[in-house]
Amino acid sequence: MSEDVVKAEPPQERPVDSVTEPPAHGHRNLGIALALISMAQLMVVLDGTIVNIALPHIQNDLGFSNETLPWVVNAYALAFGGLLLLGGRIGDILGRRKVFMFGVVLFGIASFIGGIAQNETILLASRILQGVAAAAASPNALALITTTFPAGKERNRAMAVYAAMSGAGAAVGLILGGALTEASWRWTFFINTPIGLIVAVLAIRYLGESARQSGKFDLPGAITGTVGLTGLVYGLTHAAEEGWGDPVTLAFIIGGVALIALFLAIEARSRHALMPFRILADRTRGVSFFVMLIVGAAMFSMFYFLGIYIQNIMGYSALKTGFAFLPFSFGIVVAAQVGSTLIARMDPRWIAGAGAALAAGGMYGFAQLEIDSSYGTHLLPYILLLSFGMGLIFVPLTLTAVSGVANEDSGVGSAVLNTVQQIGGAIGLALLGTVSTNAIKDRFAELAPGLQKAAESGQSPTQLKELEGQLTAAATTHGFTQAFMVSGFILIGAALITLIGLSVKAKDLAGDGKPAVHIG
Repeated sequence: MSEDVVKAEPPQERPVDSVTEPPAHGHRNLGIALALISMAQLMVVLDGTIVNIALPHIQNDLGFSNETLPWVVNAYALAFGGLLLLGGRIGDILGRRKVFMFGVVLFGIASFIGGIAQNETILLASRILQGVAAAAASPNALALITTTFPAGKERNRAMAVYAAMSGAGAAVGLILGGALTEASWRWTFFINTPIGLIVAVLAIRYLGESARQSGKFDLPGAITGTVGLTGLVYGLTHAAEEGWGDPVTLAFIIGGVALIALFLAIEARSRHALMPFRILADRTRGVSFFVMLIVGAAMFSMFYFLGIYIQNIMGYSALKTGFAFLPFSFGIVVAAQVGSTLIARMDPRWIAGAGAALAAGGMYGFAQLEIDSSYGTHLLPYILLLSFGMGLIFVPLTLTAVSGVANEDSGVGSAVLNTVQQIGGAIGLALLGTVSTNAIKDRFAELAPGLQKAAESGQSPTQLKELEGQLTAAATTHGFTQAFMVSGFILIGAALITLIGLSVKAKDLAGDGKPAVHIG
């Protein structure tokens, strides 16, 4: 299969990560340059959580069903995760600042379209565009730090601020999403438009451009991978409406898996693969990527189902819901610090394995929720347990995912890690959404005779409506708890895979940055 080739000047081949010194203007206002890069990264990361708070309001206004609502999250995650590696490659070839600017402008435009959307189709199209834009902006935002900031103190400081913005994005998204949704869910989209346009305009003056590299885009790999994942997720979602034996469901699942297999075949043969097999071939890295994929599946589902439960069942406002999630962000930060301290003394599999087990305990706690559960007794302890477990997972697995990677592949290794998290989240939410929807339907069918008897007994329309709301809440809670239970089993699987498959030692990670990986 042919690949599109782009030739750039100078014609000789260069290492992908090589850059020239940025223009002088890039060093006059490093503070402004850092602010621009950080704002763009915050915008992209924030969008992964800000919409979760607005989901019940979006569903009510635009008429999403329980089966289609997960696509508000998955449309973004699939486009972002599926095209993330391609976005970084295009930046290498065409210029990182140029692709970064394209990404933030497109993100602003797509967000405006989402804000004015009057139906499901327009909103989902805008979410896809946002994902495409994020895939262009995010990998090149990090690369621009190298381009714009000289090595040493300035670059190290920029990297630290960038990492802080990435970590703070989830917490800021929860609070900001709640505050904006109080006014209108549309403002969760509109806010990105001025930010994207301002960043793009100022980037021309304050960000340096990278040297253009010669190479290939690997469009066949990007297309087959993204379309295959989308087909698989659609098939898993469609099963909630028509069942697992439906011909359309089977066709999309089988077709998606076939295209993913074709993607892997293309990547194995391509000299310019988006996902080089040498990155995945090492056992430690392969296990790390796979565990992060399934952990992403569990975490996406937690934000999705718990956000709806807190608002629709517990009756919290959007802003109060955002604050209800804040302990999750704090727990991850604390656990990350603990994990960073332990990693020098303890093998990463014990830290990550224990974290996955703790996270599974948190999911089990959520699986016990009832329609009258309280926040302080039934939610907060398990939010903290889950967040602490996740923090212990992320630190060691981030390190082992790039352990032993050659310098020229370090950027690719990090990008693959981000990609598998997004893709895992999309696949997991599709699967768990189907589990939840089927459980809701089954439980409501069990409870419906009670509503019929109430109608026959002559209760008033107001009483019948109230009873129907109670039955719907009970059925919804049951469906969500089934999804949480499956998430718990997924995390138990992650713990076992980590303990059995992860073999790198603490002393290797504490070495010179290229730890020897113990196989067997």
